[in-house]
Amino acid sequence: MAGCLIPILGAFPIDSLLSAQGIMVMLLVAYAGAMWMFLSSAPKVYTIMVSDLAIAKQFYEGVLELPTADVPLHYYYNYEQTLGSGSIDPLYGTTTGLDTLSPPMYDRPEGFWYQLRKNTQLHVISGASLGNKSRQRHVCFDHDCLELLLMRVQGYGVRHKVRRDKPLNFFVKDWDNRTIEIAEVSA
Repeated sequence: MAGCLIPILGAFPIDSLLSAQGIMVMLLVAYAGAMWMFLSSAPKVYTIMVSDLAIAKQFYEGVLELPTADVPLHYYYNYEQTLGSGSIDPLYGTTTGLDTLSPPMYDRPEGFWYQLRKNTQLHVISGASLGNKSRQRHVCFDHDCLELLLMRVQGYGVRHKVRRDKPLNFFVKDWDNRTIEIAEVSA
């Protein structure tokens, strides 16, 4: 293997590798490698929007016993926090005037983070409307996320009823006998 590198390195004069441009290229390659390693090791994050964060916290921590998780580093840039906010323009950070009576976005809770699997997290945020008969609703755009939650519900013996497989939609009962609808939103 070392014999293969000698002809390749021989094609490049050593002074061009040690020039300012050569050093910049080597630094960029090293930076790209470090970023690739950082992003490839980042956990997969599913987001679910709920109609009531307090009830959702009781459900995910109490009934499903999901362990809390730290916010992943790639989420510190706050790009997902604009989901469910009709009053803030996510591109410019300005209000649109549609929701002038609600408090500003920075006063609202950011949601909760739970560990679903070893390298998979669930981010629970507010933003879903109440369902039929004022049921609590938990909506998600990702089918895989809801399958993991359904497996957890079934594994813990939580009362549930699957309404539909595609898009996935099921009901569960929490400890206070509230019906929670968990639904996949198809794009």
